[in-house]
Amino acid sequence: MASSAFLQSLRWSVALSSLCLLLAAGCATSSLPDVAALTRAAGQGTPEVVGTKGKLPPGRARALLGREVEGARSADLIKKTTRLMESLSGHPLTSGNKITLLVDGPATYKAMFEAMTSARNSINFETFIFSDDEIGRKFADLFVQKQAEGVEVNLIYDSVGSLHTAPDFFQRLRASGVNVLEFNPVNPLKLKKRLRVTQRDHRKVLVVDGRVGIAGGVNVSGVYSRPSSPISSGSSSGEGWRDTDVLVEGPAVAELQHAFLETWQHQKGPPLADRDYFPRLEAKGRSLVEVIPSFPGEIHRLTYVMYVAALQNALYSIDLTTPYFVPDRQIMKAITDAVQRGVEVRIIVPGSSDETLAFYAGRSHYEDLLESGVKIYERRDRMVHAKTAVIDGVWSTVGSTNLDLWSFARNNEINVMVIGTNFANELEGLFERDLAVSDGITKESWSRRSAGSRVKETFSRLLSHWL
Repeated sequence: MASSAFLQSLRWSVALSSLCLLLAAGCATSSLPDVAALTRAAGQGTPEVVGTKGKLPPGRARALLGREVEGARSADLIKKTTRLMESLSGHPLTSGNKITLLVDGPATYKAMFEAMTSARNSINFETFIFSDDEIGRKFADLFVQKQAEGVEVNLIYDSVGSLHTAPDFFQRLRASGVNVLEFNPVNPLKLKKRLRVTQRDHRKVLVVDGRVGIAGGVNVSGVYSRPSSPISSGSSSGEGWRDTDVLVEGPAVAELQHAFLETWQHQKGPPLADRDYFPRLEAKGRSLVEVIPSFPGEIHRLTYVMYVAALQNALYSIDLTTPYFVPDRQIMKAITDAVQRGVEVRIIVPGSSDETLAFYAGRSHYEDLLESGVKIYERRDRMVHAKTAVIDGVWSTVGSTNLDLWSFARNNEINVMVIGTNFANELEGLFERDLAVSDGITKESWSRRSAGSRVKETFSRLLSHWL
């Protein structure tokens, strides 16, 4: 995608300008928190659970958590991870949610348009890329229509992600009454001291009437709805990208709404209409859910802490899908330590990518991962853009967060964390479908890669702090 090509160019520029400093320092010092220390500080005890009528009694909370744990093997994973996230975010797990897995772009767009067409009060939409193509114009037309019907439509789009969408496209929305907010404008005349061009809004969130929420990795772009076709490494226009979202119904929708409105306020968006953004929400299902938002500049990068803590507490299986895998020291250690204690770790990444630097920086870790016993697979037929994890068959997450430092340290991100075997089984089934069209990387095959690839890996590894 054109905006992805620009972001890659931005990464090259920032990375190269910092290379001398990185080499002089010997290595980059990460500002990411020590997750093991945070876990110890969070303490023990049963995590809180909130229902539609407020905080549940401890016994009821224990019963709900116990229902979702297979035997006692996953108890520490659930207890420690959710207790930690609660202590850092201030938000406990919510019960009574229905989580629907949206397996690709077409499924996500179908769910979005069904929800927005039925909107009666408000549509809040946040995205990294908003393209002026067939799917983008379909979104825009519906926004204009719903605004004319009296629905309050509020849009946040990222300035870099949507750089190649002409200003006239968004001006048409503004002229129709839609509230449009450009996140951290790259125009120097608009850029304020408190904003940095490297800090981006990478979230993809839709909240309709405060009752239905959708979140994940799908941007507004035709590459998610076209038929699958192979892409070449370094391409910026691969077709048929495979991504994943979730549709949320129940009390957790309010957390998605809070996250959207907090970004709107932080970016000093125009005043919003006096609407009921937080209606009373009834139970819709049985899933235990916590929405995990992260912001640039946070002391505790919540999506990073979530991933590391879950990896550190896994007991028998870790399945990760990510388009950009550039692990830092703690992620690498959590993964390799898991293998040493008998956990089966499987990672699916694209076999070719639109982000050349990130692609080769990720590959620079393959040798160490394969030596430790991690199983790595590269999807061969299309760009896999999903950011998902299933651990121990009971803990799952779907969201916008890539497993790289750009996502962990610089972007606004948001993930939905789900506790429950039913949803984990669904997401595991999707993982197996991707696995069936992926090539396994072995130590033997990896040792035969070309000298050119090795040079690219070494160079990209030097710049991994900026990827």
